[in-house]
Amino acid sequence: MIELSMLRGPIRLARACFYATRNFAAQVRHRRDSSVASAANIDIRSPSLFQAIKFQIMNAFWNFVGPLLGLGARPEELTFVQISLRGVVVFIATLIMVRLGHKRSLSRKTAFDAVLLVILASVLSRAINGSAAFFATLGGGLVLVLLHRLLAFIAYHSHWFGILIKGRPELIIEDGDFVLNTMHRNHISTHDVEEDMRLSLRDDDLSKVKKGRIERSGDISFIRK
Repeated sequence: MIELSMLRGPIRLARACFYATRNFAAQVRHRRDSSVASAANIDIRSPSLFQAIKFQIMNAFWNFVGPLLGLGARPEELTFVQISLRGVVVFIATLIMVRLGHKRSLSRKTAFDAVLLVILASVLSRAINGSAAFFATLGGGLVLVLLHRLLAFIAYHSHWFGILIKGRPELIIEDGDFVLNTMHRNHISTHDVEEDMRLSLRDDDLSKVKKGRIERSGDISFIRK
């Protein structure tokens, strides 16, 4: 009994050394990660670590792109290189926006299409000269293109909505005679019609025209007899 009691102490010591050795690597890794996280005041078990990494990436991107494009600078402080780089970026972004839209938006067939081009050019020019926030202005241009595409989609499936935003053609010549009421309402003179006849029909003889219309684009079309 005395011998067994004397052996209990060494056995416990050996067992403690075994468990301590087996968990040593895990303890070292845990302490290392804990020390790094504590140095950054970040809990490795929380999403804050990923937010910090995301913040560092965005900060590095801003520090690189900001001086190149003059982000945050006043318009009069922009250099030639910065304005040139802004123009290149806006040009590429505009090409992408136009590709996202429809080809008809470039044809200016109606006021609905022409308004998009005028407003889009006005908005994006502010990103080049620095009078508005750069990326926010590009985002606003993208919203305009997507809005135009949405309205065009609705107009395609709804005839009355298409008439509402695009208008409708109107008859100004019928069987060789002018429809004066329509011409007066659209402020079209007989000289305007004769000029378009010479340009498109190579003839100004009104008796040879069966129908003439002012189209939604503002152009005048003719159908011969």
